Amino acid sequence: MNASRLTAIGLVAAAGLWIASGHFLPHGAAETAVRAGEGEAKKLFRVAVATTSVVPHSRKLTIAGRTEADKRVTVFARTGGVLTELKVKRGMSVKKGEIIAILSDEAREAQVAQAQAVVTQKRTELEAKRALILSGTLPRLQLVDLEAQLKAAEASLAAAEAEHERGTVRAPWSGVVHDVAVEVGQAAFSFAGREIASMVALDPMLAVVEVAERQLAGIKVGTVAEVRLVTGERTSGKVRFVAKTASPTTRTYRVEIEVPNADGNIPDGITAEVILPLAPVVATRVPRSAITFSSAGNLGLRVVDANDTVEFVPVGVIEDEQSSMWVIGLPDRSRVIVQGQDFVREGQIVDAVGIPELTAVAK
Repeated sequence: MNASRLTAIGLVAAAGLWIASGHFLPHGAAETAVRAGEGEAKKLFRVAVATTSVVPHSRKLTIAGRTEADKRVTVFARTGGVLTELKVKRGMSVKKGEIIAILSDEAREAQVAQAQAVVTQKRTELEAKRALILSGTLPRLQLVDLEAQLKAAEASLAAAEAEHERGTVRAPWSGVVHDVAVEVGQAAFSFAGREIASMVALDPMLAVVEVAERQLAGIKVGTVAEVRLVTGERTSGKVRFVAKTASPTTRTYRVEIEVPNADGNIPDGITAEVILPLAPVVATRVPRSAITFSSAGNLGLRVVDANDTVEFVPVGVIEDEQSSMWVIGLPDRSRVIVQGQDFVREGQIVDAVGIPELTAVAK
């Protein structure tokens, strides 16, 4: 038997075996294998989704600022003389009207006494001649002249007393002496106003911040604000002033919060953080990690619809917290992709696995 015959017999046997396999092998096994191959080809990408809710949210605006004394003033000597007594020192608390310093008399008291004597003389002269004038013994015109002389004397007395009072320097209001610029024995003869001391009022204390023009609309006078000092202290106060004119350099608006400081524990010029409540808005709280960008570069969230198809929803951030964000523009009861959102695209069908619902609490 030659080689060609052997080859032909082998081909016929192989064809017979292939035909026979169609009869003896089960059809179900072959179909299962086909379905398994199709399942591998159509396996969906799995993502985690959470259902969100829309609630009223009271926003908070946190701005860094500083404390500032409510009032500050430099006290001057209003007359000449030598400083004979200095009643205060730096850091001392004084009450309104309390004596700060005393200048030498420089004959001011004598001038008061002289003016008082002239007033007494003119008043006595007027009273002595009034009866004679009214009886017609003296011309009636003298009455007017004597009354004018008395008023002039009284004016001179008032000027002398005022000059005498200027020799005593007093606190214009209650506060703390910040600095003392003179020493006992210094003269102020040739000065129109010599600086004696500077004062600050620490009660109330102001917390001052600069607010951007876009955030100004929600801030109202009388609103209660929280103040956190760099020292760790916390207090609260009310907004007492909102500027109507922007700073020409920063284009921001000055806002003052009045904080009680009766014990004087809050110093002037310390760094502070002010938390201002703004008008509530309807918003949704979502995890920070869920925020993503679309292919066009828009900020938003990827959600899945009822058919598990991925959609992109642009949102606006109104408040940024440590682990979450408050956003607007997201419909209520949306299924937000919180895991895997960066690995899918709009229009893609996914395997959405639910996690505990994100229930936002209204604040």
